Amino acid sequence: MRTRTKIGLGVIGSGMLAASYYFYEMAIATNPKPFLSNNRDLSDEMVRLMQPGQTWIKEQPLELIEVKAHDGLMLRGHYLPPLVPSDRIVILVHGYGGVGTDLAGFAYLYHQAGFHVMMPDNRGHGKSDGNYIGFGWHDREDCLRWTEYLVARLGRESAIFLHGVSMGGATVLMTSGELLPPQIKGIISDCAYTSVNAVLAYQMKRMYRLPHFPFLTMTSILTKLKAGYFFSEASAIKQVQRATVPILFIHGEADTFVPTSMVYELYQACPTEKELVVIPNAAHAMAYFEDPDTYDTVVERFVRRILDEPTEKV
Repeated sequence: MRTRTKIGLGVIGSGMLAASYYFYEMAIATNPKPFLSNNRDLSDEMVRLMQPGQTWIKEQPLELIEVKAHDGLMLRGHYLPPLVPSDRIVILVHGYGGVGTDLAGFAYLYHQAGFHVMMPDNRGHGKSDGNYIGFGWHDREDCLRWTEYLVARLGRESAIFLHGVSMGGATVLMTSGELLPPQIKGIISDCAYTSVNAVLAYQMKRMYRLPHFPFLTMTSILTKLKAGYFFSEASAIKQVQRATVPILFIHGEADTFVPTSMVYELYQACPTEKELVVIPNAAHAMAYFEDPDTYDTVVERFVRRILDEPTEKV
């Protein structure tokens, strides 16, 4: 009986370990992500709607920039100078599985308003080094590294805004809880999750009908060993509680990939000047495309208010 019990426990343990490796390779390792295709929670229209921005960005004088992260990884991204001299900068932070220039539509918005535009590729994405996805946790320090570079290059009088979408939205919120340089004036977070634990537990149940325990716990331990962080520490909501700059929260009302309920939790946790905009009928990362006029207006109003400038279209 004892032998059978040991064998049974061994089989269960081996199965759980195999499952944790599977989920690590699926979600954290820099592998192709087939679950993002034909996903009921993601809009099929996004690629088509992004096309005008992609056409525009290819015509711009982009400069490929390289900086070294705190842990030695080489990070790369594209920089677009303003049309006229300016001290305003935006760092655009892309989402899971993407690249910096995916946010070309936002780059156009800021570029027309006279901003320097920095579009980093997150670690493990695009041209940047790395063999894992940081889900915003290590990326928050990378975001500060890009800030250091831009201040050194463009001057200490610079006014910097961080604008992220999806995982990028969580990244800029995780950055908000750090000791920020005075040049960072405000943060715009679009469709961010509250924490890595929460969003992966939600996705595990929605996609696989599996409980978060023990699978998520095992995968978190493996992620700590291979990528250097536990899911429990990668929390946007804990970081937002320590925020010191104004934050604009944006989310789609029809978001079922990162549930809309999360933005209300984040907004409530924020102790600083804040604004919340929920776009009706917008699915995940579709708020801008669903209602560009409202999106432009709220971003413009937020930025101008912080800069204490007259309102005009961004």
